[in-house]
Amino acid sequence: MRVVFSACEGDILMVFIHKSIPGAFFLIASALNLFAEALDLSNSVIFAPSLQHRAEEKAIDLLTLEIEKRTGIHWQKAEDISSREQPIIVVGKYEVLMNTHPALLEGRLEDHVSLPPEGYRLGSFIKTDGQSVVYVAGSDSRGVLFGVGRLLRILAMSQGRIEFSNNFRETSAPVYSIRGHQLGYRPKSNTYDAWSLPMWEQYIRDLVVFGTNAVELIPPKSDDVDQSPHFPLPKMEMLRQLSRLLDDYDLDVWLWYPARYPDYDDNQTVNLALQEADKIFSKLQRLDAVFAPGGDPGHTRPKHLLAFMEKQAEVLRRYHPEAQIWVSPQHFGAGWLEEFFEILDQEPAWLTGIVYGPHTRITLKQLRERTPSRYLLRRYPDIGHTRQCQYPVPNWDMAYAITEGRESINPRPLAFKHINDLHARYAEGFITYSEGVNDDVNKICFSSLGWNPETPAHEILREYSRYFIGQDYGDDFAQALLSLEENWKGPLLPNVKVYTTLQQFQFLERSASADVLANWRFQMGLYRAYYDAYIRSRLIYETSLEDSAMTELRKAHPVGSLKALDAAEKILNRAETDPVSRDWRNRVFELAEDLFQSIGMQLSVDLYQATEIHRGANLDSIDLPLNNRLWLRKRFKELRVFNEKDRLAGISELVNHADPGLGGFYDDLGNPTRQPHLVTGPGFEKDPMFRRSSLVGFGERTPEFIDYPIYWWRYAQSLYDEPLEMSYKGLDPDAQYLLQVVYAGDSPDKKMRLIANDHIEIHPLIERETPFRRLLFSIPRQATANGALFLSWRREQGLGGNGRGCQVAEVWLIKVEE
Repeated sequence: MRVVFSACEGDILMVFIHKSIPGAFFLIASALNLFAEALDLSNSVIFAPSLQHRAEEKAIDLLTLEIEKRTGIHWQKAEDISSREQPIIVVGKYEVLMNTHPALLEGRLEDHVSLPPEGYRLGSFIKTDGQSVVYVAGSDSRGVLFGVGRLLRILAMSQGRIEFSNNFRETSAPVYSIRGHQLGYRPKSNTYDAWSLPMWEQYIRDLVVFGTNAVELIPPKSDDVDQSPHFPLPKMEMLRQLSRLLDDYDLDVWLWYPARYPDYDDNQTVNLALQEADKIFSKLQRLDAVFAPGGDPGHTRPKHLLAFMEKQAEVLRRYHPEAQIWVSPQHFGAGWLEEFFEILDQEPAWLTGIVYGPHTRITLKQLRERTPSRYLLRRYPDIGHTRQCQYPVPNWDMAYAITEGRESINPRPLAFKHINDLHARYAEGFITYSEGVNDDVNKICFSSLGWNPETPAHEILREYSRYFIGQDYGDDFAQALLSLEENWKGPLLPNVKVYTTLQQFQFLERSASADVLANWRFQMGLYRAYYDAYIRSRLIYETSLEDSAMTELRKAHPVGSLKALDAAEKILNRAETDPVSRDWRNRVFELAEDLFQSIGMQLSVDLYQATEIHRGANLDSIDLPLNNRLWLRKRFKELRVFNEKDRLAGISELVNHADPGLGGFYDDLGNPTRQPHLVTGPGFEKDPMFRRSSLVGFGERTPEFIDYPIYWWRYAQSLYDEPLEMSYKGLDPDAQYLLQVVYAGDSPDKKMRLIANDHIEIHPLIERETPFRRLLFSIPRQATANGALFLSWRREQGLGGNGRGCQVAEVWLIKVEE
């Protein structure tokens, strides 16, 4: 990067930043007079001469509608400004303004810095005759649109008044050429399926304001149920309308189009798929690119997939001659990945670029190195999921994981800023993977970072808060969103910040107007804050109840086993008979209703007809147990039919569950506070996809998992062919050790092998047993003869799929008494 400071003009400092990256160019020149008197623009008119594209007209609509919504002021459009004395907002393409009205701007656009595509010049000044002028000059139609978006973000707007800084100047263009989001009109999206076309247009406008230039749509048939009770239009009709709407704004229209049939080596299948594609492509007014994922869904060998896509490209370009074709190697195993690169090395001309998405065996950097330079790269970052995903929340507390779930409201601005800093330079841009508005903050962060990757996350949140919530919320709501991200860091039990976060939101809630309380973005923040606090309150309470129940069980010898079981169960039942924080729970339910009414968000299967609980319907999991009471009650029932001696032995197992005996060691690998021997690797800061780091995983919220102890609901796992490792030191070199282990997890099809010290096999490749149980293995004395032990689990190598590898829940290293 090279930074050049121009000469100062009064108190205006101009900064030029030049940055070159593959496929992108960045130029921003900005200066803000922080001390200048603000211009009162309340009585302005808009002058937009010679608009040449529908997108430019949409830019004027965007400006007038969004200002009126926030201020009650309607800026009129003026055709003749020769006799006007009120402030003028000049909007148009740079060349048009320079050629037709240079005197109006008094030379303000006459600089010699070239304006790249989608760029704009934005400024303000007071003319020599005293008239205030604000100008937006775009390099092209999109530049006009994005310049207007930038103006909207920095105007000071309140009811009945609009202000802007005097002597403001900014010249800006995006770093990355692809800045988009996948918006799927399908049932599993949790929100989008309930939207009418005007709601879609509003959301598209919101994204445009922050620099989005592409939207990826979903075809009528995908890996989803066919219908939603919320659909206002049939899927094909909505797809057609969205293509037209996006074209009005001159946004690129992408189509995520998986090869979902099982056999593309079959001519009949290929012909059927091509006929389906023809029906879709022919109906869309605009289609700029088609992206076929290699998997998730789909499972087609590369040579058959790419042969089909070449034929599909012919169909596509019959209706959209300039349209691009993209493909990803998602879910490919090692063999298929090599075959994929062999085909790329032949450089087929019909192919445009490669997409890097979830479940890709290699890193983005490696993909760029292996891919011929003629092909562009696009990122497909998953911003909507929290676990079992591309960028999981690191060391997420299990209480959150099983209740809030995989598609919860998840503002993660700092995390995704960090992720973008690590990965952005390897691609031409991104279209994010999204399943609804739960990731709305993340979308705005990515759009902003796609324009300028050096924008601080805090600044993005301030603009988000000012623009979407209100002028007075810039700092307070931004800080509250950051606090939600902090809520999810580290163990929940000691995290007192969760209650502070709720207090922040409650303060905003008490002072909010009716309009703000009805704002769905404000409602989402409140929902998360109340939900988080309620879960922490329950966790504290239910953890205490289980501790007290264990205390009663330890009295079994003196008081009798049945009496101890009864006392313990009575205590555990208080979680249901005497629950805590019901006012917070009630507020969560009220906010869920508000969100359904305001934005169509479906937070419950029963109440709002969401497709499944794990598709964001976390209202239905808000009361899942946070302790072992379900499993303990099941064990109590089993123990009651035993005789006294066996009951006492069973109770002893319960209260001494984690005891490895004298000279032994215990690790609860799914609990980051109780895994002292786990080799964790570089961690999130250097490895946010956890390719070389151990990761805490969680089972699905199914009846089978609920019947297990919570130690088995969570586990440590590795990804792809990476080993899961543990290291012990300070062992007795003369002792015999046994290893007791529980293999839990959500990938029963993966076989694992256990090796000690890189060469001593403890057990060969074996399948994980269900139901889960403790397994016992002998550790050869030679493995611990030097007082240390290194354990390494490895799965079958080279597999495709979702990449989940070794999964281990609990480990006891037991010293055998001679």
